[in-house]
Amino acid sequence: MTNSSDPIGELLMGMRMRGASYGKLHLLPPLGAGFSASAEARFHFIAGGRGLLRSPSGELIPLSCGDAILLPRGDDHALVSRPDAEVRPIEAFRTVPLCPGMCSFEAGDLETCPEKGVLVFSAAMQFELDTLHPLIELMPSVLCVSSVPGMEPEVRPLLDAMEREMTGSRAGTAGILARLAEVVAASVIRNWVECGCGDASGWVAALRDERLGRVLAALHRDPGREWTLAEMAGAMGSSRSVFAERFAAATGTTPLRYVATLRMRLAAQWLSRDRMSIDQVARQLGYQSQAAFSRAYKRVTGQSPGQARKVR
Repeated sequence: MTNSSDPIGELLMGMRMRGASYGKLHLLPPLGAGFSASAEARFHFIAGGRGLLRSPSGELIPLSCGDAILLPRGDDHALVSRPDAEVRPIEAFRTVPLCPGMCSFEAGDLETCPEKGVLVFSAAMQFELDTLHPLIELMPSVLCVSSVPGMEPEVRPLLDAMEREMTGSRAGTAGILARLAEVVAASVIRNWVECGCGDASGWVAALRDERLGRVLAALHRDPGREWTLAEMAGAMGSSRSVFAERFAAATGTTPLRYVATLRMRLAAQWLSRDRMSIDQVARQLGYQSQAAFSRAYKRVTGQSPGQARKVR
């Protein structure tokens, strides 16, 4: 068993951008672009002008050139050029291909509008290491570079590079922007963790505990293993009773129930998003038969694996 105990680091390394959702949006008054709730995170970078983010709670957050925004749970929100802007769904804007992997959303008449508007790079982000979903649930709905202490020194050169790519017309712009956005988003999350995770506790506290974090890292790295309480306690270096008590106090659940929930969260993702067969999922999670897996899945989730496959 590896000694790595940095599941947060593994999550940050597992993030990637979904190319189909890259977009360059030039938002001109009086228009605004609405983004409906999604299972994916949403990343925005303001490359020019000033505007506002209408947050999931309805709060208007000022944005200016160089700001980066991450909505880790993909909550419903809007980018507007001014408070009274008419908001249209982003899907309603005409799209024009710019280069492989990126399109432009036409949100106004650039030639006749006397105001410059807001230039935005936008992308959907998929957290590949879905076993760490609890961290995403604990984050605030909106994370901004401007609102996270200590972000400017480490991220400013990356944001400057994104601005140059957005306003230039060089080859490979889409790929460069995607990679820069990945690093910026990972830095935002890392800084949130390092600054205490706001009011979050429990699961994050367990990750920060060196001995418990070692166990959690092992569980998330190998969820298909037939874990026993004795093995988990051994990884922590304590008795079963002490381990079970500390684990429950930190996470709010028992170790074996945590493993079961972790497995079924992965199973749901593989069935509905990755379209894996029920038999494939059962084998990958260590079940001896499809029937045994189906019983466990229904016990934890309340529905059959077949029903999960119908959800897209």
